[in-house]
Amino acid sequence: MAIALGAVALLAAVALLSRGSSQEGGTPEALQASAPQPSATGPAPKKAGPGAPVQGMQAESKPKQFNSTVCWEDLERFNESVTLETFLEWARPMLAVKDPLVRDYLMGRLGELIGEDEGRAREVLGWAQEASPAEFKLFMGGLRNSKALPKMAAQLTALGLDEKLDLGRRAGFLDELQRMPRLEPAALDKLATFAQDAASGEAGWVTTRAIGRVMKEDFKKSGNFKPYLDKLLTISTQSADEQVRYLSLEMGMDADAPIDPRSMERLGKLLATEGSEDVRMMAAHELSMSEDKSQALELYGKNFEIEKDLCVRWALFRFAARTAGKDALPVMADMAMTDPRFQGIYQEFEKLYASGIVDFGRIWFSLSTDDPFGCLDRHEE
Repeated sequence: MAIALGAVALLAAVALLSRGSSQEGGTPEALQASAPQPSATGPAPKKAGPGAPVQGMQAESKPKQFNSTVCWEDLERFNESVTLETFLEWARPMLAVKDPLVRDYLMGRLGELIGEDEGRAREVLGWAQEASPAEFKLFMGGLRNSKALPKMAAQLTALGLDEKLDLGRRAGFLDELQRMPRLEPAALDKLATFAQDAASGEAGWVTTRAIGRVMKEDFKKSGNFKPYLDKLLTISTQSADEQVRYLSLEMGMDADAPIDPRSMERLGKLLATEGSEDVRMMAAHELSMSEDKSQALELYGKNFEIEKDLCVRWALFRFAARTAGKDALPVMADMAMTDPRFQGIYQEFEKLYASGIVDFGRIWFSLSTDDPFGCLDRHEE
């Protein structure tokens, strides 16, 4: 019902925009003359004008063409009569118009036709396997708008990991997994293994993001996060792609998932061995979610001593404060002794905590500068 009302509103809006586009085309008589008659099988073709070739001589392979008025009249008839069985054939000429409003309507209408029916959702996924890029976007948008999407995790995973399909199409299937309420352990294992594969490319990045977003949703609703976090930490140490490693840590932090002692050890090892400064900074950030503050401070101090990059040292320094507040000052004082460049900023932290401020956000915004070492062009914050 909502889709139908939306289509009516859309039709009215476009009618107002198209009114007066030509003197003849804007008259009721012209509209009536140009409107194709209803058909039992779908949108009817326009009537042939004077001098047009007979039906048997028409080129069947030529795509259907619509002017703006006929397109919207076809859309109204489409809305009333289309079924899933006729959608594919009827939608193609409308999609060819390349109107974003028509495309969005088709996505919504397809989602309504799928409804909660898993069989219909599987049929649409079948269409998507060999669809053109525009049709693929339409089909996946329709699935996204349906209530059947949460039931399609297994099918989307299988298609996303199907090596017979091109990598871009696989990424499109895997991208829809981010909207799942949860991922089963077996699927999670397969997805994490795929994300670590050097050949996964963009699809590996998309998969990592999906794992993180499902973790955030599952954690919020059920408190379950450990299986996801475990896989993300594995990806952060095993993937050959720096952007994937960075993202895997970022997604863990975005979910506000607490870091247990075992995960802390893994982050500590990553801080000591990771080759990318950006990834090490993100690891320092995620370490601030640690449950054991004392162990986290120990890792911050130990890694500060061996760290050579100034911006990574700055990350270790300030996230130590974020982790433990005033209790981090002794470790931060040792850091400032190790690297005298930190003595000035350490004194600022010390004075702010002595003034009675305990909230890290207030401490941070009270500093004379949040970029004492020119690290703001680095994207770890």
